[in-house]
This record gives sequence, C-alpha cells and structure tokens, in this order.
Amino acid sequence: MRLAVIPARGGSKRIPRKNIKPFCGKPMIAWSIEAALASGCFDAVIVSTDDTEIAEVARHYGADVPFTRPAELSDDYAGTVPVIRHATEWFIANGQAPEHVCCIYATAPFVTADSIRKGLSILQQTSADYAFTVTSYAFPIQRAVRLTESGRVEMFQPEQFNTRSQDLEEAYHDAGQLYWGVADAWLESRPLFGCGSVPILLPRHRVQDIDTSEDWQRAEWMFKAMLADEDCA
Repeated sequence: MRLAVIPARGGSKRIPRKNIKPFCGKPMIAWSIEAALASGCFDAVIVSTDDTEIAEVARHYGADVPFTRPAELSDDYAGTVPVIRHATEWFIANGQAPEHVCCIYATAPFVTADSIRKGLSILQQTSADYAFTVTSYAFPIQRAVRLTESGRVEMFQPEQFNTRSQDLEEAYHDAGQLYWGVADAWLESRPLFGCGSVPILLPRHRVQDIDTSEDWQRAEWMFKAMLADEDCA
C-alpha cells in the first residue's frame, strides 16, 4: 500500500487559517490534494488534522480524513516525522500496512503530480530511507552576511571574501513540498536530513516558502505567472 499524508493542523499563527485560505481561486490545501490524486501513486490520500473545518474542505476536494489528529501532535511544536508516524501506525492498526508513505505539505501549491511520481521512482531506484524535494540557493551561502548588534555587517565566512562565486560549492535547501519515505523509516523516526535521504531536484521557480503575508503575495504572483506561461506553451 502507498499512502499520502497531508498534515494540516488548525492553529497556524503567522497566517491564520493558512491551510484553507484561498490561494489563486482554491483553498490552499486543495492544490496538494489534487496533485496527490492526479499522480496516481496512492491507494489512499488522507489529511491529518485536528480541525473540523479543514477536514470538511479536505473531503470536498477528494481526500479522506479517517481520524482526528490528537492534541499532543497538533501544537506549535509538533514535528513532521511524529505526525506521519502516527498516521502510518493508524493504518497498520486498521489492517492496512503501508509500504511507502509520502508526506505532502498542505501549504505547497507548487507541488506537482510529476514531482510526486519522480520522487517515488527515485526512492525505489536508490533504496533510500527518504526522497524529498530540494532546490539550490540563488546566492552562494559562503558569501552570506549577518547584521550585528551595532548595526554593522560581518560575513559568516570571511575567508571566502575573495573567492569567485563560480568557485564556491553550490548549496541546496529543503523545498518544503513533499517527503517520500519507506514506512519503517517513518516508524523508526529516522532523520530526514541525513545520509539515508536522496534529493528530488526542483528548479527555483517551483519553490516558495509561505510563512508571511509577503511570502503569500509573492507566491501568488509566481503561481499566476507560471500558469500563464503554461497556457501560452
């Protein structure tokens, strides 16, 4: 069995009700649900939530909500791995043991069915614990600066000041979209960011964190531009 779990608690602080706030014409979570269903990878697509309104929206767009997420996994400190482990254990307890489980974030409107399928293929080909989406930084992280208490700046790595950008190692970051894993990796809480994981590479224009109102506005601009470009293709 292959299971998609979309975590969506009700207590978002920085952008209230973020999981179901309208984004380009649909509740935010709808984009993740539709991508999961369109991928054809899953025997079940579920939403793990503690919120009745989110559950109602999720069901409307085709996901199942087979349980209510417990309160201890629904606060500001709940991590991704425990939430996915809980959902995996629930299915095992109910006679449906998953072989592969994919966490898809509810606030990832740029996620695509193709990326989901690609992730499963990479996971199966490499026998890794996890496969998750990453993208490259737009600027060399070795040249990053911090703001000091005195209002000045200083480099994190001042020894790299005279190094040409093209000579610096490229760095990548979590794209915050999807995380495929073998069931045992989730159940044993193996680390996501470690040598047991492999990357699903995404171009930068397919990635946007959405944690502030500024992020939200930028994401809608990017999303609309992407859709317009696809319509013209």
